[in-house]
Amino acid sequence: MAAARDLQRAPLLTFTAVIVGLMGLALLAGGAWLAAIGGSLYYVMAGAALLGTAWLLWQRRAAALWLYAALLLGTMTWAISEVGLDFWSLAPRGDVLAPLGVWLLLPFITAHLVGDMRSARWGLVAVLAVALVVLGAALHGDRFGVNGALPQAAEASAGTDTAPAEAKADWTAYGASNFGTRFSSLKQITADNVKNLQLAWEFQTGDHKGPDDPDEFTNEVTPLKIGDLLYTCSPHQIVFALDAATGRLRWRFDPKIEHHKNFQHMTCRGVAYHETRPGAVDIAGAAAPAECARRIFLPTDDGRLFALDADSGKPCEGFGAHGQIDLKAGNEITTLGFYEGTSPPVVTDKVVIMAGAVIDNYSNKVPSGAIRGFDVYTGKLLWAFDPGNPDPNEMPSATHHFTPGSPNGWSVGAADEALGLVYIPLGSSSPDIWGGNRSANNERYDSALVALDIATGKLRWSFQNVHHDLWDMDMPSQPSLVDMPGKDGVVPAIYVPAKTGNIFVLDRRDGHLSVPAPEKPVPQGAAPGERLSPTQPFSELSFRPRKDLTGAQMWGATIFDQLACRIMFKRLRYEGPFTPPSEQGTLVFPGDFGMFEWGGIAIDPVRKIAIANPQSIPFVSRLVPRGKDNPAAPNSAHPPGTELGVQPMYGTPYGVELGIFLSPLGIPCMAPPWGSLAAIDLKTNQIVWQHRVGTIRDQAPLPLPFKLGVPMLGGPMVTAGGVAFLTGTMDDYIRAFDVKDGRLLWQDRLPAGGQSTPMTYEAGGRQYIVTVDGGHGSFGTRLGDYVRAYALPGNVASR
Repeated sequence: MAAARDLQRAPLLTFTAVIVGLMGLALLAGGAWLAAIGGSLYYVMAGAALLGTAWLLWQRRAAALWLYAALLLGTMTWAISEVGLDFWSLAPRGDVLAPLGVWLLLPFITAHLVGDMRSARWGLVAVLAVALVVLGAALHGDRFGVNGALPQAAEASAGTDTAPAEAKADWTAYGASNFGTRFSSLKQITADNVKNLQLAWEFQTGDHKGPDDPDEFTNEVTPLKIGDLLYTCSPHQIVFALDAATGRLRWRFDPKIEHHKNFQHMTCRGVAYHETRPGAVDIAGAAAPAECARRIFLPTDDGRLFALDADSGKPCEGFGAHGQIDLKAGNEITTLGFYEGTSPPVVTDKVVIMAGAVIDNYSNKVPSGAIRGFDVYTGKLLWAFDPGNPDPNEMPSATHHFTPGSPNGWSVGAADEALGLVYIPLGSSSPDIWGGNRSANNERYDSALVALDIATGKLRWSFQNVHHDLWDMDMPSQPSLVDMPGKDGVVPAIYVPAKTGNIFVLDRRDGHLSVPAPEKPVPQGAAPGERLSPTQPFSELSFRPRKDLTGAQMWGATIFDQLACRIMFKRLRYEGPFTPPSEQGTLVFPGDFGMFEWGGIAIDPVRKIAIANPQSIPFVSRLVPRGKDNPAAPNSAHPPGTELGVQPMYGTPYGVELGIFLSPLGIPCMAPPWGSLAAIDLKTNQIVWQHRVGTIRDQAPLPLPFKLGVPMLGGPMVTAGGVAFLTGTMDDYIRAFDVKDGRLLWQDRLPAGGQSTPMTYEAGGRQYIVTVDGGHGSFGTRLGDYVRAYALPGNVASR
């Protein structure tokens, strides 16, 4: 009774005892649950210690401080034993307990405690001092990544004769050239002067998200620059031709696509360009037409391909039907939004090669992902490669349609015209997460890279990145072509980044591996009616996690949601990479978001280096049997186009619920970093440096500039000036890095998310860096309609 009366005279002590007791109960209950399913015992002991501390506070005994000091000391010992001195991994283990220890030392607590207050107070102070030292040590340097520098010898390495002229004054294709290197030989902007970059001009497209647009509303374009014009597009595939030096609008073309919720994506990754060479002939050997000697190709979300005069923006009348062809032709299923041209085609001298995106995880009755070659002048269909057809080159006719659900090439391709080959990265058959009813024909090119003859579409070779893909591990990136010195001379190589984090390196003539990628056993135990491949390829050049995830890597904003993440982790099925989908729920890591996405990598073909921006976020894949929440036939509960909630996968025994592995507070359950920038020495295939990149400034409730290393959409670009540029992070910045060691040289705030890949060109004697900043709806960045160009000040640029 006396203690209770004293507590009435010390309301803050009473409040503290109650709160500490509730914290103890939460940790004890959650910890018991975790321990029961095989997790750490720490939380049970911590919960008991907090309950003991709360009881001693209620009793007004100074021993509460001693017990709490023991809890803090034990927590530090446990935390360091689990994660070492990594600050961001330690933070959630102590960001509640350490401040509470300071609170317990305040006079309105200690003044009401009885016993040996002096020693108890100093005991807790000593432990907090140790915690401060640990914090300082953890903050000193970044335990993540690789600190190194590219060798100077690499800078003097010569290029080879087979490589096309890399981008100089112009940027003529999505990846700078059809080699997909995202490299420019311009070097006015250097590591020494990049800090002086200023905004030279800004253009706003005026194209904004409408009420009938999907959540996946984004602008992922890398513009082209030819002559004095810059060509870009907006989410509704409106094309803008801008003066390259001033950003002033020269012309605009609107394909007027229908706004409809059926679309799964509303985006534009870019346009393509063709220029008729003097004396050029067409496929038949006749003189090339004079019309549209310079033309822009525009694919649209509603399944059309336009050819536009590059000087005026008017449709080329001789191409298809008054300047456009219907990409849905040849398909039995032509539902609006089920086939979308989100990426630019590969344009060669006489053939324009077009693939396209097919709606994900909706049904097995979807359009084909057939790749097609069209006459660059007339739009006539020259050949087809239908990956799901036993005869992939069978042409459509009155009695034959392309195979529904064939693997599709939604990303950007590359080409080597000297070899006569086009390289198309493919996704999986639809739907992505169930393959029990796939035929051998339908999945032989699943998640593969196919090398096709440019003139005929015949397969020369293929390489499959994932066998019987059940994890949406598409080949997502434009491959990069570079010639490498070998024992027997020059080896024309192709570098293929994969969602798994592997970078497969092959001889692009025949598909033989240049860097080993041995087949290794992977987890088994498929869902009823499903099957699995016993092995998968693992490249020796890779950013994939080298060890499986453990409970120690679970994260959160506090000790409480970290505990929740550990419980969720233990309840999911996870046996490492390629753990099969399950009704229990499977942890997919790397997640189907992919360690690499459509942005690909950047390669300096002179120095023989690559710049990459891998990321790692776990996903959860849960099979949902047919039933009330997942009917067997389409209905209003699962409309086409949505990527939220349960994906119906009609035509299969299951739907699938997909999502990022998040804590109850909505932050990733895996400790950061989630994104980084890295350099690879291509002569040794070694990662020379790797550093986390990006802050949570634009994702946190407060603009906190904490450099955790964040996910990103969009790739890097590298220049001969020794500078790499990146904009795709979840915080709205453009950044420049020294390619030698990855040091941040410059950054500038963007008005919207920069989920695109920057490019560079020269106009009027100045080098410009251009970024398209439109944001990304489902990625959660700020939407906008900006095209921004940076350059050095005039007096600096003239040096």
